[in-house]
Amino acid sequence: MGQKVGVDGFLARWVFALVLVLGTYNPSGYSYITWILDGDTSFGPVVVIIGLLLLIGWIFCVKTTFDAIGWLGVTLGAALFAAIIWLLVDIGWLSLESTGIMTWLALVVISLILAVGMAWSHVKRRITGQLNVDDVDD
Repeated sequence: MGQKVGVDGFLARWVFALVLVLGTYNPSGYSYITWILDGDTSFGPVVVIIGLLLLIGWIFCVKTTFDAIGWLGVTLGAALFAAIIWLLVDIGWLSLESTGIMTWLALVVISLILAVGMAWSHVKRRITGQLNVDDVDD
């Protein structure tokens, strides 16, 4: 019960989510999706193992996030980040024509929402003092 999530705990969760998201797809051409869609990649056990590891990571992150913050939290988080991006476009720091940058931003936003979801129980406990049922020792 004494686990606390500080900045380092949140950053660790964010790095995990970011590696998962960018490892699955990113516009650089170095991702699982790009690799399996490449005509030179042959289907085999390595492709399956890496795909299954990514799938397990996604299921863990998405389930944890939705259990912690639900559809409302995910929607509000996405809306908040969309409004921030809108502000950056509005003041001229970003351009809607920069599809590559917008893609990278969308991927980072997804990873941030997943990281918030994975850290939310700890944050909620620190703010409210309430424990989740999963936090209670047997």
